[in-house]
Amino acid sequence: MTPGTNGPTALIAGASRGLGHAMAAELHERGWHVIGTVRDTTTRTPLHELAEHSGGRVRVERLDVTEPERLPALRERLAGTRLDVLFVNAGTTNDVRTPIGEVGTTAFVDVMVTNALGPVRVLDALADLVTPEGLLGAMSSGQGSIANAGTGSRELYRGSKAALNMFVRCLAARDSAARRSLLLLAPGWIRTALGGPDARYTVEESAPLLVDVLLSRLGEPGIAYLDRFGEAVPW
Repeated sequence: MTPGTNGPTALIAGASRGLGHAMAAELHERGWHVIGTVRDTTTRTPLHELAEHSGGRVRVERLDVTEPERLPALRERLAGTRLDVLFVNAGTTNDVRTPIGEVGTTAFVDVMVTNALGPVRVLDALADLVTPEGLLGAMSSGQGSIANAGTGSRELYRGSKAALNMFVRCLAARDSAARRSLLLLAPGWIRTALGGPDARYTVEESAPLLVDVLLSRLGEPGIAYLDRFGEAVPW
């Protein structure tokens, strides 16, 4: 994939497996060019297999959202690339039963950096590659909704996604004169490594719905916090 390639292009950060990979595959199926990132390019992932069978329309790059020192090199490799979509899929959690006051400092930093600070760093670093009417987005969660916080479980995870929502809103405020769209996507409870085997939805049924929502926001300025059906989630 080279700058100037015809057709829309998306960069999906965190596309090695699970939902990020499924969204990359769905976009490729719809005719998009996709740049997907993995944390370790020496380890084979489903994204590598997708790239090998993509006819040159899927490219693998290295990025770990917890390692900001690698962002300048990625930015340099992407110089001249035109992105229609920049979407960051990142998420981790701790023991979901631990009340926030009992969370250790190391676990707190790990979850907050992976789920909140890291994704916004990526958006900030690569935003200038996105076209004036393109989209910047990140994978949030319905559990990041303060209005809907009716239980006490998964407290650190909930707080990290609420922080992500706030940081992206701040990014939108700084970029208020732009025509670009910003999206926080709440996918629902999905059977991934993070969601676990008891989750309600499969990756396969979820990816097309999420890509539908993502693409529906192209050309729509401003910020939105939406679920898998395109419905607004209360902040």
